[in-house]
Amino acid sequence: MKLKHGFILFGLAMLTLACATNPFTGKKTLAIVPNSQLFPTAFAQYGQFLNDNKVITGTKDAQMITRVGQRIAVAAERWLNANGNQGYLNDYKWEYNLVDDKTVNAWCMPGGKIVFYTGILPIANGETGVAAIMGHEVAHALANHGQQRMSAGYLQQGLAVAGNIAIKDEKSRNAFNQYYGVGSQVGVMLPFSRSHETEADRIGLYLMAVAGYNPDEASELWKRMKANSGGQAPPEMLSTHPSNDSRIANLAALAPKAKAEARKFGVTSFR
Repeated sequence: MKLKHGFILFGLAMLTLACATNPFTGKKTLAIVPNSQLFPTAFAQYGQFLNDNKVITGTKDAQMITRVGQRIAVAAERWLNANGNQGYLNDYKWEYNLVDDKTVNAWCMPGGKIVFYTGILPIANGETGVAAIMGHEVAHALANHGQQRMSAGYLQQGLAVAGNIAIKDEKSRNAFNQYYGVGSQVGVMLPFSRSHETEADRIGLYLMAVAGYNPDEASELWKRMKANSGGQAPPEMLSTHPSNDSRIANLAALAPKAKAEARKFGVTSFR
């Protein structure tokens, strides 16, 4: 009982002292590492990444990435301001870069530093597809998913350390480490990551619609992503991401709601 109570008290202390509010859901989120520390570190890492990779500038594709990113950022600010979150983006430093790499990927670091790899452009299949990807990546940054994942990782590690300190018997300690490692990963961390992906899909869909891009394209994009993967993917419960089929169905179902949200901002036609 003492061990159980110790874990509970440790977890409650961490959660009480380190919470933020997600402006898109109103829910409390983990924030053990504050953005005041996280953003400067992310900006430095982003700069180093650009120095170490071939950044493409001045081309139509590079200009498109910047144009779409700026439109999505404006949509995000409009949405946040309209929902009582004025000033939320003050510390964000948006930057959009296209990098010469065949990897099918794009990402956004905390604070708004975005990279698209050239390898994802054929699957994007045009500006609206890029907007679907951009909205998703920007959503991760806006919802502070990087901060939450880092905070959850610290909490996971802290509970593991607490367990190893509290359990004196070596056999019991070894069993704890084995079951806790697998259980916390499959039962907590992976579902936590999948929930972030689903949340970023929803927020990103709304942002692309408010920016004037057709949200119907998001599910079509993921059909192309599925085709590109050749159907090779781990079971959803063992993955950091929802399955392609889950995403396609979810995005298709949410598209009408995203259009309705866009109409609140005077957007009635889409690219």
